[in-house]
Amino acid sequence: MLVPIHRAGWPFVAVFALVTLVVGFFVPALFWIGLILTAWCAYFFRDPPRMTPQREGLVVSPADGRVTWVAKAKPPAELGLGEGELTRISIFLNVFDVHINRVPIGGKIARLEYHPGKFLNAALDKASEENERQSVLIEMTDGRQMGVVQIAGLVARRIVCELKQDQQVNTGARFGLIRFGSRTDLFLPDGVAPLVAVGQRAVGGETVLADLTSSEGPREAKER
Repeated sequence: MLVPIHRAGWPFVAVFALVTLVVGFFVPALFWIGLILTAWCAYFFRDPPRMTPQREGLVVSPADGRVTWVAKAKPPAELGLGEGELTRISIFLNVFDVHINRVPIGGKIARLEYHPGKFLNAALDKASEENERQSVLIEMTDGRQMGVVQIAGLVARRIVCELKQDQQVNTGARFGLIRFGSRTDLFLPDGVAPLVAVGQRAVGGETVLADLTSSEGPREAKER
């Protein structure tokens, strides 16, 4: 089954392919190495379709990857979510994960803020404050707000965010990507319990991270 490639990836795939042909012409043995690297580049930028649950109030994962943090944390100041701590769900994307970011909940884009910074290992907790990031504030129909933060990592050097100020977005819609390894943070509204646990694998646009209409408390999980 052929998986579509995100349009942001085609220039990279083309460069890899061109270099492979040129180098392979002079050094045939390197052609196969270049071919493997070209295939990996196409694989990295894959953009598979996802089945997003449509019930109102469901918050879906903004990224593929492993959940590395589910705890209270202070949101970035540029989000304007106040000085208090909110539940933060951090999802770490390695170079083999799908890197397309998706909208966790429908609403209006109330704020977009880019913050330059370092390129520390995105798995580190301090990467939330020190790394380059793109912060997105979503205002839902009930007035509550949710923050999503794209964080560059050790290898990632380019954050792509295609959202516009005041844009109306739907749950699960694609909104950007982070090239070559990264992290995505989600800050839940006060009083909303997370429905995932550290160590769990999340699928962007499909895995339910929280339910705004539920009174259920935080879920616990055990490795089996």
